[in-house]
Formats: sequence, C-alpha cells, structure tokens
Amino acid sequence: MRVRSEMAQAKPASIAGGGAAVVIAPNLANQQIRIEPVVKPSRFSDYLCLTKPEVTFLVLIATGLGGFMASDSPDVVLLCHAVFGTALVAGGTAALNHYLEREYDGKMRRTANRPLPSGRLSPQEALAFGAGISVAGILYLALLVNWLTSFLGLATLLSYLFVYTPLKRRTTWATFIGAFPGAAPTLMGWSAVTGSLSLEAWALYALLFVWQFPHFLAIAWMYREDYARAGMLMLPARDPLGDAAFRQILGYSLALIPVSVLPALLGMTGSIYLWSAGVLGFVFLYSAWHVSRDRTKLGAKMLLHLTVIYLPLVYAVMVANKIG
Repeated sequence: MRVRSEMAQAKPASIAGGGAAVVIAPNLANQQIRIEPVVKPSRFSDYLCLTKPEVTFLVLIATGLGGFMASDSPDVVLLCHAVFGTALVAGGTAALNHYLEREYDGKMRRTANRPLPSGRLSPQEALAFGAGISVAGILYLALLVNWLTSFLGLATLLSYLFVYTPLKRRTTWATFIGAFPGAAPTLMGWSAVTGSLSLEAWALYALLFVWQFPHFLAIAWMYREDYARAGMLMLPARDPLGDAAFRQILGYSLALIPVSVLPALLGMTGSIYLWSAGVLGFVFLYSAWHVSRDRTKLGAKMLLHLTVIYLPLVYAVMVANKIG
C-alpha cells in the first residue's frame, strides 16, 4: 500500500511518560496520514471493522465465562442471548468510538486506514450504525435477559465513550479509568444468569481489570510516537525512557498472580486451576520482566501477544477444572 502524509499544524507533540516529555519534531506533529490500500475493502468489511471484531471477540469470551461460572447448570439459551446482546452493545460502542476519534485516527499510521479517516465511510454512516446496534443491544438485553445486564451494558457504553475516550487526550489516568468499563463483560455474563452480582463475580472482574494494564501499556509503548502525534496520553507522564511504564507493567503482572487464583480460593474451581493459574502467572511475570529490560517495540509486541494468549488460556483452565 502507498502512504502519503499531509501537514495539518506545525506544533510539537509530546509523548506522555515520567521524566521530561519526549517532543515530536514539528514536521511530524498533528500530521494527517493518508493510506491508499491496493485493494479497496468492501462496505461490509468496513462496517465490520467499525465493530473492532478482535476486541469484541475478547469481550464475548469474558461474557461467556462470567455466565458459565455463575451457576453449576447455567441456562444455555439465556447465556446465548446475553452473549449476542453484549456483542451488539460492544460492537456499537466500538463504532461510536470510531466516530468520536475519527480526526485523531487520521493522525496515526496504525489507524489511518480505518473506514472513517480513509473516507470510505462517512461520519454519519458510522454514527447511525453505532447508535443503532447499541440501542438494539441494550433493548435486547433488557427484554430477553434482564434489566441488570442491560443497565451494565448501558453504563459501560456511556463511561467508555464519554469518560474514558475524551480523557485519553487530557490525563494519563485515562488507562486506569478505562479499565473499569473494560472489565464489565464478566459482570454482564454473571448477572445474565443470576440476576445479581456476588463476590465471585467481582473476583472475575478483578482478573480482567488487572490484565488490561500490561495489555494496553504494551500497545502504548509500541505505538508511542503515533499516540503522541494524535495527542493521546496513553503512557505515564514524563517517562521518555519507559521507567514508569514498565514499573507499572511489572506491578500489574505481579498482581495478576494473586488475583488469578481468587476463583479457586472462593471455591469456584479446583486445585488444578489454582496451580495452573499460579504457574501461568509466574510465566507472565517473567516475560514482562524480560521485556522491561530491553524495552523495544519488538519486546512490547511479544508481551502483547502473550497477554492475548494468557487470558483465554486461564479462562479455559478455569472452565475445564469446573467441569471436571
């Protein structure tokens, strides 16, 4: 594909971190990126792209896990309704996020070819699509699941779009704040089956909450120049060398170990999961420590892949041990 750049404003942009801010040269700041794909995607592909299918897939895994762990014999039909309704809400939220961040996506190489900054879809089309499936999902959950699950879906949508999304350009606390709606799918799955939220539900929530930090900080380190170009504060403040960022990665990776064994300690699963989660947690921590030593983009990419493998693997062992 061919890449073209257009200058919007010649103002410096900084990378948020600890220490002094890293300044992007004026000829890179606020730069609009144009990417011309060799093969133009279909409209169906563009609408599917709006839903961020990779992220939505992880959301649905967490929702299904929450529902499955909520009961010894969960209602499969009800859980399927919950997963489908959550898929609509998650996809709609992602599409509305595309709409709200279309200007900033156009300044980053990793997002410049998305349907809106590339001009393949109009903002009005994305807004109508995102709002439509979001409302459909919330109503679907209310009518076919229960009101608590629907409320959780609505609260997640509103907090993600109108709290977390704008804060990404205002404070480095945005990642922490965004982790709260980010971990909500486990609660939605649990509430769909039980109609309530217990301590066990919050244990699953805590696991997903803590997991997000190594995952998203690895992404932030990989694309720190892109984020700086768009004015997004995704890394700790004044941290050009990544000292604070990788301390956080190590801290949250360490916290994953006790948090991941909580389901076993609460009697939700057995000793096989307890030992497996512990071993996986130490492997994860060692990998995070290894990556923190060199702090390269390749290392951050490897850590990102590890986070994507770790979570479904922990979930699979949890489910398998419960069934066994």
